Amino acid sequence: MPQSFADLTPPIALTPLDGRYRDQVAPLVEHLSEAALNRARLIVETEWVIHLLDGAAIPGLRTLTDDERALLRAIPEDFGAEGIAEHKEIERETVHDVKAVEYYIKRRLAGTSLESLAEIVHIYCTSEDVNNLAYALMIKGAVHEVWLPAFEGVIEQIARLARENAEVPMLSRTHGQPATPTTLGKELAVFAHRLQRQARRIPANQVLGKINGATGTYAAHAVSAPDTDWEQVSRSFVEHLGLTWNPLTTQIESHDWQAEIYADMARAGRILHNVATDVWTYISLGYFRQRLSAQGGTGSSTMPHKVNPIRFENAEANLEISGALLDVLSQTLVTSRLQRDLTDSTTQRNVAPAIGHSLLAIQNVAKGLAGLDVDAAAMAADLEGNWEVLGEAVQSVMRTLGVQGHEGLDNPYERLKELTRGHRVDGEGMRAFIEDLGLPEAERDRLLALSPASYVGYAPRLVAHLED
Repeated sequence: MPQSFADLTPPIALTPLDGRYRDQVAPLVEHLSEAALNRARLIVETEWVIHLLDGAAIPGLRTLTDDERALLRAIPEDFGAEGIAEHKEIERETVHDVKAVEYYIKRRLAGTSLESLAEIVHIYCTSEDVNNLAYALMIKGAVHEVWLPAFEGVIEQIARLARENAEVPMLSRTHGQPATPTTLGKELAVFAHRLQRQARRIPANQVLGKINGATGTYAAHAVSAPDTDWEQVSRSFVEHLGLTWNPLTTQIESHDWQAEIYADMARAGRILHNVATDVWTYISLGYFRQRLSAQGGTGSSTMPHKVNPIRFENAEANLEISGALLDVLSQTLVTSRLQRDLTDSTTQRNVAPAIGHSLLAIQNVAKGLAGLDVDAAAMAADLEGNWEVLGEAVQSVMRTLGVQGHEGLDNPYERLKELTRGHRVDGEGMRAFIEDLGLPEAERDRLLALSPASYVGYAPRLVAHLED
């Protein structure tokens, strides 16, 4: 019998994010792992104790000393390998991860000046009071501290390429066919502009939280300490954590804010997917050359001449996986049966792979872009082979003169269609056609001076619309 991989130590990774791609997504472990979730729960629980005591929310209890606040805050700060193992051991007994966090804290208060106040830990809280705030802290940290800087970094790469190539002429392709020329910089600027809009939207989303009891009514709070303004205590605590207070919830915070962020991230990923597919196509057309040293390793196992655009292909696949997961998160998290069901709990455990695949894709696009050289000569040759694209310019001038009353310029579109559709037209042929039109001298000379490479309109200056 072959050896079982499931029995090996250390454990064999099941998913590629924890195996093959571990190094690339490792920063997310600090925010979205099971250990990070339990550390965030510890933060919420200990800060709640501090908030209640220092705010005199419970009558008759003293405030904390500086040393006692430091003791409480050291509990999540010191949560490492030993703490993770201990929490797991407690959870095996409780069969409840949040209750295990409560008992973990109480163990650390034993034998201290706070031992007599240990029952304040988790007081008035349902598990979801702790979980919604913990997830809010985790997701905010992962998005703002890891994902967004990587996303903004790749946008800046694209914007920089756009600025550097603002005046490099390139043949457009609409429906895959030669069309009105543009510049490489302008086309890249379109993507950078689209991505910049998404980069502004994502941090603008509010991150909501609540702490209001088993069904969102403050029932236990009101009956235990009726003279305390529990809405104010709740609001000030949520805002103390750097979150936005949600005043109206069931047992769970409604998760609409998560759906909003995931929808924006999914949309951003689909735009980046479009970047990957277009750059892949430009590589296949020869507009970009790939440096093997930047792409890394073997291009093909059997064809030594090849440098495959693997970074962009990898990005495509990971963005598709990420987009699907983010969509599912957005759809599932906004629905809960009556006052509570557990579908959100299971769903939220997949935030890490959703963001992880997105981060991996961003990194691959960044690496791919860093390994490209622009081949302006290849683009120039392509333009020179497609003089028929000037048909638009010629018929537009003819139309303008025709409506201004000039004779002999009727049916401009049809005449250019006869010349160019299904035919290759070189520079000599196009200029001969222009000469025979009988145009006024200024317009004739302007068209005769035109070439596919110079017929780019405002394209170079449009790049200036990018944000700095």
